[in-house]
Amino acid sequence: MSASPVYLDAATAAPLHPVARQALLAALDDGWADPGKLYTQARRARQLLDAARAAAAETLGVRPDELSFTPSGTAAAHAAVLGGLAGRRRVGRRLVHSAIEHSAVLHAAERHVADGGEATSVPVDRLGGLDVDVWAAAVRAPGVALAALIAASHEVGTLQPVSEAAAACADAGVPLYVDAAQAVGRVPVPGGWSVLSASAHKWGGPAGVGLLVVRKGTRWESPYPADERESGRTPGALNLPAVVAAAASLRAVAADAAAEAARLSPLVDLIRSRVAAEVPDVEVVGDPERRLPHLVTFSCLYVDGEALLHALDRRGFAVSSGSSCTSSTLRPSHVLEAMGVLSHGNVRISLHRETSAADVERFLAELPGIVAALRAEAGVVGL
Repeated sequence: MSASPVYLDAATAAPLHPVARQALLAALDDGWADPGKLYTQARRARQLLDAARAAAAETLGVRPDELSFTPSGTAAAHAAVLGGLAGRRRVGRRLVHSAIEHSAVLHAAERHVADGGEATSVPVDRLGGLDVDVWAAAVRAPGVALAALIAASHEVGTLQPVSEAAAACADAGVPLYVDAAQAVGRVPVPGGWSVLSASAHKWGGPAGVGLLVVRKGTRWESPYPADERESGRTPGALNLPAVVAAAASLRAVAADAAAEAARLSPLVDLIRSRVAAEVPDVEVVGDPERRLPHLVTFSCLYVDGEALLHALDRRGFAVSSGSSCTSSTLRPSHVLEAMGVLSHGNVRISLHRETSAADVERFLAELPGIVAALRAEAGVVGL
């Protein structure tokens, strides 16, 4: 009998939290009407939406009227970038961003440049941390409308110096957008930002719900055709049951975040040390200390990343590889390239509330043999 599958890709999508499932099922009965209408069923839907917004805002430490729900984290990121640029187009048309932003942010930047705007990419060091001095100089340049910084790398887990970056932006009078998809519900997000986005299925909420927060006083203009819903920030009808489930699960995971971080961080330390010690010609990447508590990435020389993922999957391990959101292409990860680290045979492990120490031990016990077998198939032996 084969062992039970081990899911180790929470950074893509965490398993649905029990609180999310419970809230979703309840809201399917009560939350199907249009919250913008005036009759009884609509008023009940409006109550659910208002309560979800208040709960999510309280968890994030923002005002309810600053928070909007979007159809996804990607939609929130696009709106954050394009709306932030549109709101300050009289100041200039330059976007400053780190070299390791999520592809959603980089694609929005590409659209901005295609429309005649400009973008400046700020480098990171070998551990994946932002070069704050280069960042500070970049945001001081004339014509900068918006700066964008990921709170923590979705690929290697390195926490970014958000407070320092925000201080440089404040000195230059430039609003800062923070992509907090990997941080919300796991680690505190430093303040000083003007716009923030997050994604419910990263914390155990349902897919198809993003959060967009625009602080009061921020110049932001919707990049979409006019729509009166969600304060004009995101068009179309919301999936209200999913929104309710997202807000309920966010409150639950935020309450448990410190305890979960304390449980998972030592497991990540174990993976970092054992992989480095037991698999030859491997590079464990990302900052070993300034990092997310649940995520670790390593690269294996002489191994094809896709072959390694399939081999691990056959043994029951679900992991991610390379640039997690551009893995349909054969191009190496832009994050690993920016860091200047090995990108061959790349594996990203991300743990969650259901991950046990036994799961991690089983993975560590099987990984060296799987890598050795793939190297032998490729004719690489004697390592």
